[in-house]
Amino acid sequence: MGKNASSLSRLMIPLLSVCLVASVLLGLAYTVTLKPKADAGLARQLQSIQAVLPRFDNNPFEEQYSVPSVDGGDSLACFPASLDGKPVGVAVRTWSALGYSGMIRLMVGFDAQGNIFDISVLEQKETPGLGAKMVLPEFRGQFKGRNPGSEPLKVRKDGGDIDAITAATISSRAFADAVRRAYESYFQDKKQSER
Repeated sequence: MGKNASSLSRLMIPLLSVCLVASVLLGLAYTVTLKPKADAGLARQLQSIQAVLPRFDNNPFEEQYSVPSVDGGDSLACFPASLDGKPVGVAVRTWSALGYSGMIRLMVGFDAQGNIFDISVLEQKETPGLGAKMVLPEFRGQFKGRNPGSEPLKVRKDGGDIDAITAATISSRAFADAVRRAYESYFQDKKQSER
């Protein structure tokens, strides 16, 4: 019995040493990569904001604020854009949980009149070759120039005039739902703040 206990203690010391060194190295790697990951995330967001808005000269990321979602859930981040001090639009980071494979996240840009300027897909896990085609300009382009306040954004199957992605109606509905959420949440909050 004494021999087994001594063998166990001789094995535990090197094992604990390896675990300690690995933990320190893992923590160090996490700390070293934390700022570059945050910077890369910020750069991606700024790129998405620039892609969905008309030309602007302010920093929308510094002026961002949140609005409550009209139908509950997470609030939406709004990034106001201006040129020479005049508002030119707003980018709204929005979401829908109605995707075929779950959550989709979009950045929707509206011009000063509330028309959709452009849309960028931030995150989606839809089926490759089907719902994942929401990132293609052919699908996203159907939304450009439309004003969700004056025309409902629905796929043809639901009585609208948006061509759904072939064999991916659920994903197409989720995309339209996220755009609707962005418009209604932003403009409802805007109307309430103007009162």
